[in-house]
Amino acid sequence: MNAPQLVERVRGGDRRALARAITLVENGAEELRPIMAGLAPHTGRAHVVGFTGSPGVGKSTTTNAVVRAARAQGRSVAVLAVDPSSPFTGGALLGDRVRMQEHSADPEVYIRSMANRGHLGGLSWATPHALRVLDAAGFDVILVETVGVGQSEVDIASQADTTVVLSAPGMGDAVQAAKAGVLEVGDVFAINKADRDGAKSTLRELRQMIAMKDRTDQEWKPPIVMTVASRDEGVGELWERVEQHFAHLEASGELTERRRARARGEVEAIVLELLRARLGGVGADGGLDTLAREVAAGDRDPYTAADLLLKELGADPIP
Repeated sequence: MNAPQLVERVRGGDRRALARAITLVENGAEELRPIMAGLAPHTGRAHVVGFTGSPGVGKSTTTNAVVRAARAQGRSVAVLAVDPSSPFTGGALLGDRVRMQEHSADPEVYIRSMANRGHLGGLSWATPHALRVLDAAGFDVILVETVGVGQSEVDIASQADTTVVLSAPGMGDAVQAAKAGVLEVGDVFAINKADRDGAKSTLRELRQMIAMKDRTDQEWKPPIVMTVASRDEGVGELWERVEQHFAHLEASGELTERRRARARGEVEAIVLELLRARLGGVGADGGLDTLAREVAAGDRDPYTAADLLLKELGADPIP
């Protein structure tokens, strides 16, 4: 398939074309530019919902249950599950996909796992492009499940319209969440496994931490939902809160602001990646490796070295 053919088939919901396009995204293939250009006019319609939280809180189980809730409303759903890569082999188990097999035969559900390939923040570097592909394919809802590596998973807030933060009793107190900055990125909070001891204590702690932030009457106040996703308890209310948040974003104009910020970050990331590639190709006289040796030896300061690299790239020096 050439790029125009692939774009047309992605727009038609062809599963093989979708898989091919996302693989090209992950590999940073040369064909990516014409594909993204062809898909761009058809993006911006899907509701992107992110799920984050520490390992063991039930992100995959909750995501699976939310797929059922969205499908019950007749919404088409794509799931992007990001799994951690091995620091030794670079491979990934992609186990989240295994937990969602009940939807594999549904033509209105598409599930794709991606390895994070060492990228921090809970997502893969290719996530924004993959979201564009799924958006252009016409899915009503795109669910993104983060890696689940601990306290640094806040990148999802820059990629999702609505961010759901999951916690569970016995997984640490709300102060840990506050330290991680998670309370700032959460639009909806879910205390999963709420049938366990300590659920009410976790609820109380979260309420106290959320109440510490001053909000105007017009600002969204993140709700907290108690769920037992393995039994579908509370999942309907969780999905209802997610939809209420999206309606609030549309009514307040914040949806446009968030998506502009997302596009800005996406463009910035591409520029930085291109610059890194060019840095590796600058001349030997002012090459990055040569300058690094000089800085390490104390023969040159890092700012002067940076000026030389910028000059090699045709840019103005640091003021």
